[in-house]
Amino acid sequence: MFDFTEEQIQRYSRHILLQDVGVEGQEKILNASVLIVGAGGLGAPVALYLAAAGIGRIGIVDADVVDLSNLQRQIIHFTKDVGVAKVQSTKEKILAINPHVQVDTYHELLYSGNALRIIQDYDFIVDGTDNFPVKFLINDACVMAGKPFSHGGILRFSGQTFTHLPGTACYRCFFKEPPPAGAVPTCSQAGVLGAIAGMLGTIQAAEVLKYFTGVGQLLTNRLLTFDARQMLFRTIPVRKRPSCEVCSDHPTIHQLIDYEQAACDLHK
Repeated sequence: MFDFTEEQIQRYSRHILLQDVGVEGQEKILNASVLIVGAGGLGAPVALYLAAAGIGRIGIVDADVVDLSNLQRQIIHFTKDVGVAKVQSTKEKILAINPHVQVDTYHELLYSGNALRIIQDYDFIVDGTDNFPVKFLINDACVMAGKPFSHGGILRFSGQTFTHLPGTACYRCFFKEPPPAGAVPTCSQAGVLGAIAGMLGTIQAAEVLKYFTGVGQLLTNRLLTFDARQMLFRTIPVRKRPSCEVCSDHPTIHQLIDYEQAACDLHK
């Protein structure tokens, strides 16, 4: 049994008061570890809410530095952080909101050579990128390692997300392979409403907390999409594909792939 301090009881009191969370649920949160890939539009609200909730260990993967154009949606970074590594800026804000969180930073690109090594020590993975090659890499690595993860993507006024657990539909069950180069506009080409990142990122953070506490129903085997222009949300059921290249009983992909494709990182 976790020995809560008086400070922790007060800090997490609103969770402890929840009948479906309580002391036991908060203890699970404190003992959990989460890796966030991308310290940008999605990773920012995810990191802030998970830190505030008391996730015991948070890892941040991002190779970029803060750019002035990031500040329109990447709320964890401030004007003073322009030019600073995003992982360092993110760590600073996490510790500012909750100094009890262990923060591990990876100022590097995620690719086939390091993905499995980095994710292996974490209980849950959050995809906070908008880069198709990396999204498929995260999916394949998590499936191969038996790790649950939350997928998220945004563009213009829209967002989409789902949660994968071992045995449920994975990203390749939804989308078999990355689209051809140039088929989908990048964030820098098409733009994105800043608040959309916050809308989707908080949904992803809620999925993480639901996973560890066992509360409610996760977004498994269904894709949640929304259009903020009309404020319409839609849930699309998706079955695990029996012939999926990576998560089926007879996969054809056995090694991680570094796809070459021009795409916009959400954290760019």
